Amino acid sequence: MTTDSLIFPDWPAPDNINAISTTRQGGFSLPPYDGFNLGTHVGDEPCTVIKNRDYLVDTAQLPESPRWLNQIHGTRVINSNDWQLNIDADAIVSQQTNHLCTIMTADCLPLLLCNKQGDTVAAIHAGWRGLAAGIIEKTVAEFQYDPEDILVWLGPAIGPNQFEVGTDVYQTFTQHSPKASQAFQQTDATHYLADIYLLARQRLTTLGVNAIFGGDLCTASNQHQFFSYRRDDITGRMASMIWISHK
Repeated sequence: MTTDSLIFPDWPAPDNINAISTTRQGGFSLPPYDGFNLGTHVGDEPCTVIKNRDYLVDTAQLPESPRWLNQIHGTRVINSNDWQLNIDADAIVSQQTNHLCTIMTADCLPLLLCNKQGDTVAAIHAGWRGLAAGIIEKTVAEFQYDPEDILVWLGPAIGPNQFEVGTDVYQTFTQHSPKASQAFQQTDATHYLADIYLLARQRLTTLGVNAIFGGDLCTASNQHQFFSYRRDDITGRMASMIWISHK
C-alpha cells in the first residue's frame, strides 16, 4: 500500500512487524530538496530536516525516533542496543520491541528483513560497493534462524534501465560469482546497465533466503515520487525502516 508520503511493503510479515519507506511527497523542504527530505548531510536547512523528521514520527505514528545511521558504503552491521547518534554503519539489526531500524537512500537499495517468528528485524543500506563487499551476507548472519525463515523486502532503488556502471563494477561482481553477469547489460565497450535488484536477489538466494518481495520501484525514473542522486546530484534522502511491536 502507498500513500503520498509513505509506502507500506506488500509482504507476508508477521502481524507484529511494522515496516515503511518514505517518498519525497509531503514535508517542508524547498527545492532541490522538496519536500520530505530526511537527510541532514545533503545541504538542506537543518531546522527544516528536523521538522521533516518530526513530521515522519507524527504521520507514521512511530513509537520512537528512528535510529539514524551515518552510512559510509561499508559492511558494518550494528545491533540496535549498541546504536548511538552518528554511529558509522550500513545495517542495523534488532530483537528489541520498538527499536526503529532505519536507513536512508536516494538510489542505493534499501532492504528490510524480518523472520517468520517475528522476533528479529534488520535494515540494510546497499549501494553497489556494500553489496559487493558482503553487507547482505553479514546482516543475514546476525539472524539466529534458518535462512528459510527470513523474509526480505527490496525498497525503492535505481532501476535496471537507469543504473549505468563501468567495467570495474561488472568485474567486481562477476569475479565473485559468474552468474552475476546475468544482472548486467552491456551498452558499449566500457559501460553496462546494472540490475541492483537482481544482484541482491542472487546474494540472498545463495544464502538460502528465498522469500523476497518488492524490487519494482525505480527512484531515477520517477521524479515525482522519489529522490535520486544519480538523476539530480543535489537532492534529498528517503528512509526505510522496520521495527517489532508488542505481540
